[in-house]
Amino acid sequence: MLKATAMALQEEQLKPLLDHYAARGVTFGNDEIEKIARAFRHKKFRKNQYVLQQGDVSRYETYVVKGLLRTYLVDEKGQEHVMKFSIEDWWAGDLYSYYLEEPTSYNIDCLEDTEVLQITRDELEQLKATIIGLNHYYEILYRNSVIAYNKRVAASLCLTATERYIKFIERYPEIDQRVPNHQIASYLGIAPQSLSRIRGQYFRGKK
Repeated sequence: MLKATAMALQEEQLKPLLDHYAARGVTFGNDEIEKIARAFRHKKFRKNQYVLQQGDVSRYETYVVKGLLRTYLVDEKGQEHVMKFSIEDWWAGDLYSYYLEEPTSYNIDCLEDTEVLQITRDELEQLKATIIGLNHYYEILYRNSVIAYNKRVAASLCLTATERYIKFIERYPEIDQRVPNHQIASYLGIAPQSLSRIRGQYFRGKK
């Protein structure tokens, strides 16, 4: 049981994150749980509210407890380019800005009412320095993030629009049901009209 303090998260607030760690083989003693509870903060955002805006410094790594976040860029013409969607049990943020304290190029907003746990860089580094399992976990997390990014770049260069959509829906079926068509099209790098046509062909072929 967590001790009830003004600064520490309550047990029910922390449970999703502890379950996330446990599912990846990282468990903690009571003292370590207390440290984690004091390091993270719990926050709720409304739909369309920003978690991070372009030009700001990313002060937090963000774990999604409930809801859906979108990470995107805006080019010089005002066109949005979706980089990532983050649903429950996923992380969101800009590691470049977070670690180097440089202004971010990204916006992160809420596509649904969203509940998150957040941690600053200094607090995370303190946890990693004192809890060995966490240090290993974040090494794997960041490595997998780089691998996923490289795969996405390769897909955008080598796969057809139809192939990109099929891979997306096979990997992220829940996101496909929760995100507007034009934002999925932006993520895949295709026109919304093309995605509507591809979707129609895909689902007709499933019947």
